[in-house]
Amino acid sequence: MTLPKVSTVIAKPGYILVLKFTDGKTGEVCIAESLHGPLFEPLRKPENFLLAAVDDFGAVYWPLPECNHTPDYAPDALYRMLG
Repeated sequence: MTLPKVSTVIAKPGYILVLKFTDGKTGEVCIAESLHGPLFEPLRKPENFLLAAVDDFGAVYWPLPECNHTPDYAPDALYRMLG
């Protein structure tokens, strides 16, 4: 079985992602508790968090030009968070 991918994302204040998946499932998840470590540190700045986008693989990522890495969140993890 192929897991759905994220088709659209909107980042809201409070580290909330509004998600729509390729199977039509929608919902909101708060990822504030998982923004730990150096990879996600830049996302603690609200202006960076609001830049969330969907990549070609259906993952949520944050295009931050000042970073040497691109923070991302796998679609399957986000899907499970919706329950």
